[in-house]
Amino acid sequence: MSTLVVLGAGDLGGAVASCAVSLAVARRVVLVDDAVDVARGKALDIHQAAAIGGMAVAVVGTSDLGVVVGAAVVVLADSHATPALEHQGDSAMQLLARVRALNPHALIICAGASQLDVVERLVHERGFDATRVAGSAPEALRCGLVALTSLDARSAPCEVSLMLVGRPPRQAIAMWNEASIAGRRATDVLDPPALTRLEARLAQLWPPGPLTLAGAAVRVASLALTHGAGTPSLFVVPRAPEGVRVRGVALPATVRTEGITPVWPTLSPRDRTRLESAIAG
Repeated sequence: MSTLVVLGAGDLGGAVASCAVSLAVARRVVLVDDAVDVARGKALDIHQAAAIGGMAVAVVGTSDLGVVVGAAVVVLADSHATPALEHQGDSAMQLLARVRALNPHALIICAGASQLDVVERLVHERGFDATRVAGSAPEALRCGLVALTSLDARSAPCEVSLMLVGRPPRQAIAMWNEASIAGRRATDVLDPPALTRLEARLAQLWPPGPLTLAGAAVRVASLALTHGAGTPSLFVVPRAPEGVRVRGVALPATVRTEGITPVWPTLSPRDRTRLESAIAG
């Protein structure tokens, strides 16, 4: 039975669990938080809501990290607090080190907008396999831009194909030359002033809200669990020569339970320079 574990029962964690259940991406969803009553309460609420729609997904709340044993995907979210705080820093390092000790094969998805540092430190300082940890927040940003683009183009979001690379918010790069809208080149549908306006709004979309972040994380989890088609934009740490430390960056990637594989897009000289600058720092 496929299990999705969500670390944290804050606003983001609750949204991830709810979205995962509504889309039935796993047979069992587990919310883990030290505030066990909160985790159990949210799990019960989500479970009861799922019953209204006839969803046969088990939802559990617990403080026992041992539930990660056997889980295919683990999502790092936020702890219950006022306000809810994304897991980050040394506490996130320690938490995920415990996860790896219990389940070295789990795919780890960092759902928060502030968790690029977590992805980088896991690879550089903790020796995590770079193909088994990624951040899904860039996919949330990409989808936000897709939504705005579809409004300008008067089309449905599903008709917009657009890749995003770099390091949001200031070094996020929308690849307009490779984008399409309803089967046409985006640059043929939208005039230069429209593209300039969308570029200017890109940084303003960061950080995405918890529902958008949750939707992106669940999409990535779904691709892993179902071997679905798609290349979401993810925070990854690219391979580099031994002894060279590179920064994490958003790249399109294929997602499987066996690992995450970045897909290097064809870039214009200008965008290539911008991406190389983002990686090198």
